[in-house]
Amino acid sequence: MGLRPGRCYSSLKQRPYTRIAIKVPERNYVGAVPPLRIRQFNMGNPLKDYTHVVDLIAEEGVQIRDNAIEAARISIHKFLQNKIGKDNYFMRIRVFPHQILREHKQAQGAGADRVSQGMSHAFGKPIGRAVRVRKGQVIMSVLVMEENIELAKQALLRAKDKLPCEVSVRVHQDIASIGTRPKRVVEEEVVEEEKKEEAKEEKKEEEAKEEKKEEKAEDKKEEK
Repeated sequence: MGLRPGRCYSSLKQRPYTRIAIKVPERNYVGAVPPLRIRQFNMGNPLKDYTHVVDLIAEEGVQIRDNAIEAARISIHKFLQNKIGKDNYFMRIRVFPHQILREHKQAQGAGADRVSQGMSHAFGKPIGRAVRVRKGQVIMSVLVMEENIELAKQALLRAKDKLPCEVSVRVHQDIASIGTRPKRVVEEEVVEEEKKEEAKEEKKEEEAKEEKKEEKAEDKKEEK
């Protein structure tokens, strides 16, 4: 069976199902947790000193599946990469899919009405993950410079076709609201610089050794 429409899972009426006990397995109400479909939560260049933040805001309380957020992420990321460049923005997904979706799978085809009969209130099995978003909550944020604000707005509004709710865009200058930016990139750059410096020092040492050898060879020639 193919992927069902997002409207089948967007309602918040269903009871939250997020209990995953790692340290105490006997209290684990979730039999198995489906894999996360969001591949990245941070994209772009986090090292630049940006001036503005563009937020994508949900205009209604809704449940959004992780595959919808991933589709929106890919669309926004490709647009910004092509229009602005990968080093001129930083994007972060501000929500995490804690909600685990469950479904009582039913047989399809001829005779399915007899096969599908069973519990009238079946608890179901885990089939995916979703995010429970309240009205006015930020879904994604993009850090850009002032000259790229309009392009960032266009990129975020491309998510309207991917998400099961109405969205809006807000621009502000509260850079701290996005939280701590990744430091891994900085550490990698420091390591690379240290390696380059070590390589330069090794070259200098080799050159000095060669010069000493040449000087010794010249001294021997003069002695002869």
